[in-house]
Amino acid sequence: MKKCITEPKLQQFYILATSPGLAKEALILKHGDSFALFDPHGDIRQEGLGEQGLYHCGTRFLSKLELHFCQARPFWLNSATTQDNLMVVSDLTNPDMLLEEEEFLPRGSVHILRQKFLYKGTCYEAVKIENFSPCKIHLPLSIAYDADFVDIFEVRGFKRKKKGKFFPVQVDTASVTFKYLGLDGKLRITKIIFDPPPAELNTNEAVFHLELNPKEKTNIFVVIACFLDQEDEPVPFVRAYLSNRQELKRLRRTSCQVSSPQEFFDAWLKRSESDLFMMLTETPYGLYPYAGIPWFNTYFGRDAIITALESLWLNPEIAKGVLRFLAATQATEFDPARDAEPGKILHEMRFGELAATGEIPFARYYGTVDATPLFLVLAGAYYERTQDINLIKDLWPHFEAALLWMKEYGDLDGDGFIEYQASEEGLVNKGWKDSHDSVFHADGTMASPPIALVEVQAYAYLAYLKMARLAKALGQTSLAEQLKQEAQILREKFLKAFWDEDMGFFVLALDGDKRPCRVYTSNAGHVLWGGLAEEKQAISVAKRLFSENMFSGWGVRTLSAKEILFNPVSYHNGSVWPHDNAIIARGLARYRLKHFVAKILTGLAHASEHFPLHRMPELFCGFKRRPDQGPIPYPVACNPQAWAAGAVFMLIEAALGLEFIPSGLCFCYPVLPPFLRRLKLRNLRVNGTSIDLDIVNHDADVTINVLRKPKRIEILVRK
Repeated sequence: MKKCITEPKLQQFYILATSPGLAKEALILKHGDSFALFDPHGDIRQEGLGEQGLYHCGTRFLSKLELHFCQARPFWLNSATTQDNLMVVSDLTNPDMLLEEEEFLPRGSVHILRQKFLYKGTCYEAVKIENFSPCKIHLPLSIAYDADFVDIFEVRGFKRKKKGKFFPVQVDTASVTFKYLGLDGKLRITKIIFDPPPAELNTNEAVFHLELNPKEKTNIFVVIACFLDQEDEPVPFVRAYLSNRQELKRLRRTSCQVSSPQEFFDAWLKRSESDLFMMLTETPYGLYPYAGIPWFNTYFGRDAIITALESLWLNPEIAKGVLRFLAATQATEFDPARDAEPGKILHEMRFGELAATGEIPFARYYGTVDATPLFLVLAGAYYERTQDINLIKDLWPHFEAALLWMKEYGDLDGDGFIEYQASEEGLVNKGWKDSHDSVFHADGTMASPPIALVEVQAYAYLAYLKMARLAKALGQTSLAEQLKQEAQILREKFLKAFWDEDMGFFVLALDGDKRPCRVYTSNAGHVLWGGLAEEKQAISVAKRLFSENMFSGWGVRTLSAKEILFNPVSYHNGSVWPHDNAIIARGLARYRLKHFVAKILTGLAHASEHFPLHRMPELFCGFKRRPDQGPIPYPVACNPQAWAAGAVFMLIEAALGLEFIPSGLCFCYPVLPPFLRRLKLRNLRVNGTSIDLDIVNHDADVTINVLRKPKRIEILVRK
């Protein structure tokens, strides 16, 4: 029998999905370096993909949390995540139960409300139990727990040869403590504290004996704290919750608030904002968006840069934090094991045990080919948005180092293009489509390295232009001219090597023999964002991106349905990625192809109606849109994902043609799709002040109504 399935061992960091995921959406919390996934009951159970748990710094500190009522699992009534993402809530009740002395308790007699939130490495839960029966009840309520201290990569399927040391579980009158000493020398501690103290407490279960009169209620508080190396006192319950709310309020005060009277679109906007803010982590360098939950809740270079670009007009502080962090972690020396070269920008940084011991190469890993030019693109875009010349001056040596990497180390064979080699220990492909099978020829054979990806050259071109403007702003006019010339030379070479007249499209890549990969992919849309295409080429690319083979009805697929490796359930070869579509839309807007921008915005907006909480996932399957049905979820997609959350804001930016100019703000050829009648922008920060706008769709025209602005701010509309 012919073997055609790729074995996981061939993809060392593949996310295993050996059984179906949960039928219902998980309840998700995130704060800083911690996140948690619960089932709809509010429990942690190892079912489906086995990803549920409370995680801190890349390790699962709690692997079991199950509430039982009279030795039975309560009935699930409802569960929800609050709109601000600060809390998850589960409503439960008792099943029909036969109590002591054959007393019958009908289902629905007792209500159990579970409310949880995260703050600074600690999960806080309040359990409220209320008796709605006409009789006094005497019932046991138990909470079972466990801590396995596995690395997130073990949850993903990585097999270890050896584990660290588990200590005996410590039990006190009101607390239980689990301890594990990893092979990295770090002591990981999980402490569970109960208030009031349970009647019975052991190494795996706490039991409360409830006695409730009719209409009487009681509360149980559970605090689960995660510590590294030493225990500390967790922040008190109420203060932790209030601090959480204050952090969110500060973020909102410094961000533009976008809303719409169109209910489903407004729900997408609100959830996207909440997801974006939830994924932000405060670092010594400022705000930084972690990539996604559960698999990528850590620092990623490319993801953070694109998220910062998507949200730049909403809150430039995100971009500032990303630039400062990536500058601080920029490679300064050669280290082949980490794919590090001087000037190169970080791909991924992990804190778990496997990274610390070197069992995986991601403690500080630089195996990306596009993060370095994108770093420079973000720097230029940030300056255009803020005119913050001081940050540009501070980080200028890092920008110069990134430029040097592009010229000296990124161009492996001196042909003017940026290429990459496969890594023995790390990633095979190093663009944003980093699956092992994402770069191939029309006959399905994999491209041989070194590989020059089409979109990476577009990022490089844009990086040269952005750096030229920054050099000019710093008074380095000769460097500015040199960079503009280098951009022009790159463009000329690029159009000769990557444009395929027969295809009417840009090829995916050049392989090690400079043979073009003649396949239709969404990567070509990124070329439009970079601005390399001639106008006729841009129109040709747009038409093919929106052909039936590439546009699913919900969005542009990563790969055309006519290609030999097309699979709508693949990660990169036929799926739909919201951030990919947002970048394509930004490119279409550059060439004033706004009707296509509206088509993407409409498709993704209607897709959001079908996702739980209106939360846009990392990706979804690329099946053709069917009447009265929603898009098909991808089995192991991160949800939420930072750059998926930011996609709607870049789409709005593209539709409105939003540009920040020295005197204020410009709307370049603004359009809105027919379903979207009005947008409200409040607290949009422009040149150190705040403005409020209403954007109104009149079908044949879009008007910008200015509600509040200082006289010195100029607002232009180009039509």
